[in-house]
Amino acid sequence: MENKPVTAIIVGAGHRSMVYSKLALTNPELLKIVGVADPDPIRRKKCRELYGFGEDMCFENANALAAKGRLADTVINGTMDEVHIETSVPLLNAGYDMLLEKPFAVNEEEMRTLVDCARQNHSKVMICHVLRYTPFYYGIKERIAAGEIGDIINIQTLEHVSYHHLSTSYVRGKWANSQKCHTSMLLAKCCHDLDIMMWMMAETKPTAVSSFGGKFQFKPENAPAGAGTRCMVDCPLVDTCRYSCKRLYIDHPDRWSFYVWDKLEGIENPTIEDKINLLKGDSPYGRCIYKCDNDVVDHQSVMVQFASGATGTHNMVGGSSAPLRRIHIIGTKGEIYGNFEESKFYVSKIDPSPDAHNGECQIEEVDLNVKGDMVGAYGGHGGVTSGWRRALSSSSAAKSPAWHAPLFSTLLPVTCVCIWQTKVAPTAASR
Repeated sequence: MENKPVTAIIVGAGHRSMVYSKLALTNPELLKIVGVADPDPIRRKKCRELYGFGEDMCFENANALAAKGRLADTVINGTMDEVHIETSVPLLNAGYDMLLEKPFAVNEEEMRTLVDCARQNHSKVMICHVLRYTPFYYGIKERIAAGEIGDIINIQTLEHVSYHHLSTSYVRGKWANSQKCHTSMLLAKCCHDLDIMMWMMAETKPTAVSSFGGKFQFKPENAPAGAGTRCMVDCPLVDTCRYSCKRLYIDHPDRWSFYVWDKLEGIENPTIEDKINLLKGDSPYGRCIYKCDNDVVDHQSVMVQFASGATGTHNMVGGSSAPLRRIHIIGTKGEIYGNFEESKFYVSKIDPSPDAHNGECQIEEVDLNVKGDMVGAYGGHGGVTSGWRRALSSSSAAKSPAWHAPLFSTLLPVTCVCIWQTKVAPTAASR
């Protein structure tokens, strides 16, 4: 009997949902998009035209969709962080399984609500911690699961958030103000990295966490002398400031375009003049980088103690010259380390024999040869599409170490860590 594709309805037709749903275009035998729920009529129309379903499968919100009962196998929920629970619960109660954008909750009460709802409905809920599905992290996980470096003593993860990413998303953008987005920098950005840490340490659990961080750079007292309030309106430094919206967005119009130009979605092929006028108007991306309402940290360090006696650290530093994700895992038999952006990692095993490297170890280079956008600035994410194909394939889903079906056992540790950091850190629509 021929396998049918999974049918899905997009809930919140923003950037992330549209990225995930593209699998229906590249692999229609695996995924078919059959509807959309979004308050924006332009986005509903675009989805309908792209995927070829009728007006009767277009809904203004999750409640309107849930009221119709189950119309597909699953939903792809890409709404903003603070409405994940209010959009997810009615759909789970209506019988849907769900692919849910991270972070799946913004506080402990919401976390428990979702877990309880999923359990009561026997729902399959997969969280979009997409790094698990990339060849880089998937490959490292396989080596650890095979016992190649022995028992883990220490795990170190690091993320450098580039100056253009930090300024776009976490100073000027949707995740800059914790009172508006109801989340912290660690929860919004680094839940990926902490999830990877917990996944690699799946044989144990965290028992203690400490963290330090702050807002170091982007505050009014650090603004250059004579700086205006809007780069392209009243600032004499518009052509020289490294964070000028002209230099970041007009000179690089395709980078982070799905965020910066979202108000131009109703215009077919907007011109540079359209974009300049938007930045000169009320767009948040046209504000002076030093005079925004951002209150989330731009750097933070986390230390974790595990029940096994192992330790872990994560360092997030925003405003770097280039993006970087690095991991280094040290075990009793060796270590694994590498940079995500290079799509390459190394397995170094203890070897006291005379012909070993420097007389101390054997080093294997694993080149995964993944090219293109590794950080999401242009819509990519380090080869994650091949992982989605693996997860949706019924023959591999149950065997895949990236499979997220046991929601409460695999995701509660990382969510708890992130929520704890939200409490101790010095920080006060659709994605």
